[in-house]
Amino acid sequence: MAKRLFDLSFATFGLIVLSPILILIAFLIRKEDGGSIFYRGVRVGLFGKPFRIFKFRSMVVNAEKLGASSTPDDDSRITKIGKILRKFKLDELPQLLNVFVGDMSFVGPRPEVQKFVDLYSEEEKAILNLRPGITDWASLWNSDEGAILAGSPDPDRTYLEKIRPEKIRLQLKYARERSLWIDFVIILQTISKIIFRS
Repeated sequence: MAKRLFDLSFATFGLIVLSPILILIAFLIRKEDGGSIFYRGVRVGLFGKPFRIFKFRSMVVNAEKLGASSTPDDDSRITKIGKILRKFKLDELPQLLNVFVGDMSFVGPRPEVQKFVDLYSEEEKAILNLRPGITDWASLWNSDEGAILAGSPDPDRTYLEKIRPEKIRLQLKYARERSLWIDFVIILQTISKIIFRS
């Protein structure tokens, strides 16, 4: 209950404070190619329930039909404004809407697409008992997934081999040890990582 109250309060605050930036980004995306402002891909949420994630669209229209689910930094589907958004994680800001409505939390395992959830072992299915989040231990460990995938002839395979094992381990660690204090630490470390990366 306390976690949900925290999420709702700070998502509301964030949407209000960041509204000028959100509006500017939306304008720039629309101006570049006239396409939709948001990417609304389907992700698997709490208890395996699917939901549509909010992200600023950083790729060409219908990008999911033109390539892999995993996106390397050198993916030709990424737009000019999208490169900037992805570099500074600005494409993730609309997920405050997902937090507001309760699909996501500020801290929790990053939501996956169904085809990767289908690979979960019985132990790994414990991840689905948590509300997915904007950030977690795995996000801090691997804050630039696109750089690892860059140059790969098969980004999804590279993801499964080089990223997924440690990502799952850290998500299960969070599932075992989660608390409001750990959430606070993860949020502070995430903010710090974004600032120093910038």
